[in-house]
Amino acid sequence: MTGIRYFDIRHVRGEVTHIDSENGRVESAGTSFLDRAIVRVLGPKGWGILSLDTFERPGRENLDEILERGSRLASLTQQEVVLADVPSGTIPVPPLKEDPRSIDLPEKEGFLLEIEKAARMTGITSTRASYIERFEDVYFGDSSGNEYSYTICRCGYSVLAVAVRGGEMQMGYRRRHALQDFPLRHMQDDGRKAARRALALLDAKRPRGGRMNVILDPELAGVFAHEAVGHASEADLVQEGGSVLGGRIGHAIGSDCVTIIDDPTLPEFGFEPVDAEGSVVGPTEIIKKGVLNAYLHSRETLAAVGHGHAGNARAMPGEPPQVRMSNTYIREGDSSVDEVIAECRRGIFLIGTRGGQVDPGRGVFQFNAECGYIIENGECGQMVRDVSLSGEILSTLHGISLCAGDRRMHEGYCGKGGQSVPVSDGAPHVLLHDAVVGGSGSD
Repeated sequence: MTGIRYFDIRHVRGEVTHIDSENGRVESAGTSFLDRAIVRVLGPKGWGILSLDTFERPGRENLDEILERGSRLASLTQQEVVLADVPSGTIPVPPLKEDPRSIDLPEKEGFLLEIEKAARMTGITSTRASYIERFEDVYFGDSSGNEYSYTICRCGYSVLAVAVRGGEMQMGYRRRHALQDFPLRHMQDDGRKAARRALALLDAKRPRGGRMNVILDPELAGVFAHEAVGHASEADLVQEGGSVLGGRIGHAIGSDCVTIIDDPTLPEFGFEPVDAEGSVVGPTEIIKKGVLNAYLHSRETLAAVGHGHAGNARAMPGEPPQVRMSNTYIREGDSSVDEVIAECRRGIFLIGTRGGQVDPGRGVFQFNAECGYIIENGECGQMVRDVSLSGEILSTLHGISLCAGDRRMHEGYCGKGGQSVPVSDGAPHVLLHDAVVGGSGSD
């Protein structure tokens, strides 16, 4: 067909099971089905994109009709698109450890209710829990003759406990997600941990804010790697001039103990066997020993920006690909956690996350920790709450002076451009010097 330089099709069929419970009672549960495809047609200049429901993988006659529709849309755009020539191919999906489809819905409800029940300790006024299970059968084909298909399963749950005393309310929260496994069995301890955290926070004090040494636990340090560095390294933001990392390839932007990697091949929650454009996936060292080394790319951004490789295009079913992270982490060092705490000497140990905000263009961030502990004379002391970390991305990277050897990953979902995809982020315990801590306490 004349005028078409390239086309690809990504088709996803699947089923999603959810359970939501509150105060020991299942509020909703059920399974829904999805069948969506995205067809991209690259005309003389730009894209024509079709999002289709209840898609049947086309034969030649049906394909010509779809491509004709895409070609007409492509003719309406004047934006020039160039695609880098990159390797295509897949890697194996990890084997399914336990098939959640072999467990009926009432049994899954029972497992979730057991986790929630474990959170209902004395002093806890309300609890909530949820479970989500998603199977996807993914097909990709393009005009270059590449064709791939795979099936993947992702499941996860969360439990929330609320404690109230004298008009003061605090919450404890735990979540877990699993790739190719069923995560609900024998997890009541997460309910108990959520409740204990909520109760402990009622007695915690508010710290004084200011500049001080800070230890980040693997969860909060992983959030920094993902939110402050990972998003700023996405080449579409760089191309648009919306990243503080633009134009800094080869520059030292952090201390030499900092290496930050994004790796879709890790068997973590953000695993992808092939990206949404059919490109081979592989690890990207975004920062290597403090030096900005590469950006995350689609084929289009690689051609426009360079410095890296393709393989980080991801998409929800029926949505166009975007440059996205997968499994993003700070590489571990060789120190012990005790050595990190001792080296801190005086400061604060921040644990967990309760959200925050990042401006990758201005290069600033603010994250709220779940809780913290005051460090005096190299030892952890009093628990504190309502504490945050803020600062400039680049100065914070330079302020990292020590990384422990205990990297752990945490799973979740990342939103961008109206799409949400599964990711993992992680880190070891990390020591920051002269960081900005927010608090509202007094001596």
